[in-house]
Amino acid sequence: MSKIHPTAIVDKKAIIGKDVTIGPFSWIQEEVEIGDGCEIGASVVICPKTTIGKECKILHHAAIGEFPQDLKFHGEVTSTEIGDRTTIREFVTIHRGTEDRWKTVVGSDCLLMAYAHVAHDCIVGNKVILANNVNLAGHVVVEDYAILGGMVGIHQFVHVGQHALIAGGFRSTKDIPPYIIAAGEPVSFQGLNKVGLTRRNFSKEVINEIKKAYQLILRSKHNVSGAIKILEQKGDLIPEVNNIINFIKTSSRGIIR
Repeated sequence: MSKIHPTAIVDKKAIIGKDVTIGPFSWIQEEVEIGDGCEIGASVVICPKTTIGKECKILHHAAIGEFPQDLKFHGEVTSTEIGDRTTIREFVTIHRGTEDRWKTVVGSDCLLMAYAHVAHDCIVGNKVILANNVNLAGHVVVEDYAILGGMVGIHQFVHVGQHALIAGGFRSTKDIPPYIIAAGEPVSFQGLNKVGLTRRNFSKEVINEIKKAYQLILRSKHNVSGAIKILEQKGDLIPEVNNIINFIKTSSRGIIR
């Protein structure tokens, strides 16, 4: 049975799952769906066309699904989607999409720490961590298992690869390839995210193949496109190296160096 505080406002058109807790002074607007087992804290605002998965925790003063901070937005019907078991801490803001992607998505099992901001049309994968005060501009993609340290700023349309780690306090205007650590001013390649990959059961052999690929791509006499051609000519590449190649070849903003 759901527990809704008497001071909370829940629109009649909202769909509330089983065993949901909604704290005092929260406002659940029309056409919101909240999955079973969610915990909504005090003074949370969840705006129309927002879907929250199961067993999520949204702490006080978070604002989910508000209209974008984009002058090109003219009231088109767009949405926000949050996966299962994601925790959204105090004062986090997540804005709904525009006509570019029509939705903003945060996946399952994510942790968005206090004051993080996810702008319109962002796609955040599963098991992503955004530390305190991370700011994602519009149209950013963050793949699964990526970790962004405190106060990281990401430029519009930047793509952050899976298992990447961006150290706190830096900003990126370029794409961050998968499996690496990025830091510095300007932000640059600092090596592999070995600790993260090991914790996620990547074998030593796979980590070594990823390392050799990046040594060729970023730390050899070859330019990036030439290094990619050399890798592709070798054949029998492991999926992780193919993932790196595909990421770089499809990068729209260019990768960090």
